[in-house]
Amino acid sequence: HIPFCRRRCRYCSFNTGPYSPQAMDRFLSALLREIDLVGEAEWAGRIGIGTVFLGGGTPSLLETHELEALLDRLRKRFALLPAAEVTVECNPESLTPDKAEGYRLAGVNRLSLGVQSFDSALLARLGRLHSPDDARRAFKDARAAGFENLSVDLIYGLPGQDLPVWEQAVSEILAWAPEHLSAYGLTLDEGSRWAAEGVAGLPNEETVTAQYWLLARMAREAGYEHYEISNYAKANFRSRHNQIYWRAEEYLAFGPGSAGFLGDVRYTNVKSVERYSGLLEAGRSPIDQWECLTDRQRLGERLILGLRLADGVPLAWLHARFAETPGCLETLLETWTARDLLLVQNGRVSLTEAGFLLSDSLFVELL
Repeated sequence: HIPFCRRRCRYCSFNTGPYSPQAMDRFLSALLREIDLVGEAEWAGRIGIGTVFLGGGTPSLLETHELEALLDRLRKRFALLPAAEVTVECNPESLTPDKAEGYRLAGVNRLSLGVQSFDSALLARLGRLHSPDDARRAFKDARAAGFENLSVDLIYGLPGQDLPVWEQAVSEILAWAPEHLSAYGLTLDEGSRWAAEGVAGLPNEETVTAQYWLLARMAREAGYEHYEISNYAKANFRSRHNQIYWRAEEYLAFGPGSAGFLGDVRYTNVKSVERYSGLLEAGRSPIDQWECLTDRQRLGERLILGLRLADGVPLAWLHARFAETPGCLETLLETWTARDLLLVQNGRVSLTEAGFLLSDSLFVELL
């Protein structure tokens, strides 16, 4: 987790702080110490690392030599597989042609570009620093640098965003032909400025639903697989890293506020960059909280995370979840199937696109 931004977006609830070169220098020194600390574990060199994801914050604030040092330290301490997927999240205004080329030469093979909107007034209202032309330039620069795996982020359900505005954004993105597209419905999560202050002009539920279905149809017609609630991909270009989360597999966490999962233990680092750096400078672990999941918690999470994917989950997992309440599962499956929210086939259960849209309320029933 790279925790710095030049400006915090009004909808953002992530763990971020203001950027300065001095703050970045101290943080990176601490981050390398954390990698060394974890890399000293007896198992570290034996475990193959299949993906690396630099999220934020704004990871594209990293200079090329800083990113190169970070990846070199990971390779030194862990068995990073030769074909590992290495992704960096980028904001258009901070991705230069030289930086794009430098990232690729350092070993990055996938960029995720935070476009969000093509409406200049809406971008300003969101607190974004880039213009629509900046986004277009950044995508072209990434292609020119040799990147053959690019993802683009968009947000729907934004204030003042009607269906024609959304359709224009989707049309332009699909014309770019990125390998991957992430589209998120706006949520006013605790910790964001808009959650605290409120925001006027949000579209009604019918408009947001129409935006979801418009994207699903246009992406399908353009040859994209709707493989996860908020994600679309061309063949063989699903996000390998994010599928680790949705399949409840193991992952390591580095950086302030980051969360990891090993065995049956979930853990999170301290959020404060100052405290994070101070702990590592003193040779101490930055882990703040941890918990051992029970078998029931583990099963519940595997169900909810797995049902985010079009692949779904084994029907046997649902039987195990409802073993103590005979008859409830059958009723649930009948109800969801009748509403065209769920498919049961070949021993697996998966949500339909309509089910994806209502997933949050459906998952409550599984808990």
